Amino acid sequence: MSDVTAGAPAETAVPGRSPRLEYFLPEQLSSDQRAMYDEITRGPRSAGPQVFPLTGQDGCLLGPFNAMLLSHQVGGPLQRLGAAIRHRSTLSDRHREIAILIVAYHWNSLFEAYAHEAVARAVGVTDEEIDALRELRLDEFAGADAIVVQTASALVTTGDLGDEDYAAAVSAVGSHGLFEITTLIGYYATLALQMRVFGVDDAPAGERAKLGRSRGQCLPISGVGEAGPAVDVGSQFVVEDAGADL
Repeated sequence: MSDVTAGAPAETAVPGRSPRLEYFLPEQLSSDQRAMYDEITRGPRSAGPQVFPLTGQDGCLLGPFNAMLLSHQVGGPLQRLGAAIRHRSTLSDRHREIAILIVAYHWNSLFEAYAHEAVARAVGVTDEEIDALRELRLDEFAGADAIVVQTASALVTTGDLGDEDYAAAVSAVGSHGLFEITTLIGYYATLALQMRVFGVDDAPAGERAKLGRSRGQCLPISGVGEAGPAVDVGSQFVVEDAGADL
């Protein structure tokens, strides 16, 4: 396989940038927004153990999902794509989470890294392997893991696969698995872009030191563009019935 070295990551939560989007509280949602909120918090994401919280203490959606409420017409299909990647993909849990972390670290996406490091550990990815991915020590992986790492790294850095890398990926995960990896790369890059633009920084303070970010607040919203009083969720995340899968 060709040798791909990831370049300098882009910034997701821009240093010094305050959150640009207020958080929607459940009681303030329109009927369409509420239907989407319920689909996110009560759909397939609510099944199984919750390794990181999806909602703040007042029920506002954390991470990329709050912004999706701005447009249920587009946000709804987008979050359903994410649910399909998480729950219907033929990729192994391990390979899926390795690929997601490569996207998160490439884009320096704090919430993606925080959330999916937790998911990765839950499916058997070791702390040493997570450190290797974060520090771009990609040659420490072997076998099918190495091919998935190389494939995801090539896609985030060059946006393409050469013939050798393509053949290796197909041999490891099949054409259908490669299609799923390319879809995964695009989906999580989209989330990183949206969280960067809207100034989302919802990971706990203890996780911020890894990428040097500041944390925003969970804000009520009475209407798009209208400021409401701040509700500081601090480090008090509440996991209710909401699932924890991006």
